[in-house]
Amino acid sequence: MTIAFTPSESAPVETESVVVPEPAGPVMAEEPEFWEPSDPEPQDTHDADDADRDHDPVVVRDARDFGVYARTGGWAFALKVARSVRPGGQPAAEGTARTKVSAKAFAELAGCSPERVMRYYRAWDMAADDGLVPQFEVLVPGEDIELPDADVWLSYYASRNSASSVRGQAISAAAEAEGIRPTKALEVAENPTALRAAILADPGTAEAARGALLDRMKEDPALQTEMARAFARTDGLKKAVANEAKAADRIGYVRQIVEKGEIRTPAGQTVEAPPELRAEAERHLSLLDELDDSEEAGEWAGEAYDTVKGLVAKAVEEDPALRVQERRTKFYNSLQKATKVFEELTLDEVMEEDIYEADMLQRLEALQEAIGTCISALRKATTASS
Repeated sequence: MTIAFTPSESAPVETESVVVPEPAGPVMAEEPEFWEPSDPEPQDTHDADDADRDHDPVVVRDARDFGVYARTGGWAFALKVARSVRPGGQPAAEGTARTKVSAKAFAELAGCSPERVMRYYRAWDMAADDGLVPQFEVLVPGEDIELPDADVWLSYYASRNSASSVRGQAISAAAEAEGIRPTKALEVAENPTALRAAILADPGTAEAARGALLDRMKEDPALQTEMARAFARTDGLKKAVANEAKAADRIGYVRQIVEKGEIRTPAGQTVEAPPELRAEAERHLSLLDELDDSEEAGEWAGEAYDTVKGLVAKAVEEDPALRVQERRTKFYNSLQKATKVFEELTLDEVMEEDIYEADMLQRLEALQEAIGTCISALRKATTASS
């Protein structure tokens, strides 16, 4: 039996029959001596192509563009500028790069401002200086390259021209002092609404803002005044400030005993603190210093103050000389206050205006009697002591 193989019509081979001997048994497929794995099929590409065929081409193009932007962010647009723009004043390059246009011409084609185009241009320029992307000179229009991640974009792109202003320079200097790129700080400064939203929504951002305001107020008296006025005009804040001020005064009272080793008596004397009183004050102060910023210090400060103040009163009573001096100081302070109040009475107004009432005379007569009794007691004590 003969089997004739006829070549395809396209093959330039003569049509000559080839005789093949008939095999003695069934024809078996020849197996290789060793198993060899076949090359994997490009499944992802086939799947993507199938997905493309299942959807509208316009939708597919939008999805592709979105994927590029999601991965690269502004780099995708910066590349279009970097490979197509030749800023004014620069000579035209050779070859394909001669088709590059000025930033103004590119902006007109794009329907935006030249300033916006140049912001992308400068961002690419800074990244090129850092070795993150190629320099402009090696890029040609239409060329695609591998781009950095989207997260890096904001480190180079400044959304406004504020960096060159006095305000922008101050922000940039502060950012560098904090160890961050100036573009990040400038972006925040140019979007106060976004900053406000972050502070309102995120406790961590609010805490950072609080710390920054406190640091700023140390060197900005005008801001101190504005903040104090804002607190004073807000009922809830005014009460909170008063409570915190009271707690701070009490903590300061305890801290002074620990650090200076002195106590201030109720009459206003300043004397050396007994060792046991100072030790108790130090114990309370250590508890106060261990409180977290989120913990309420008012109750702890009140307890420390009351405890230490009670020990001060006890120390005064247990020291005879100190007790006498304390009472003498207290009496003199009261006498001085009474004298000042009486001296402020203006008798001329009593004579000129009809403000006299009988009760006034009665009060003065009672005061005169009390003063006479006090004088007699003091004279008697003076005579007895001598």
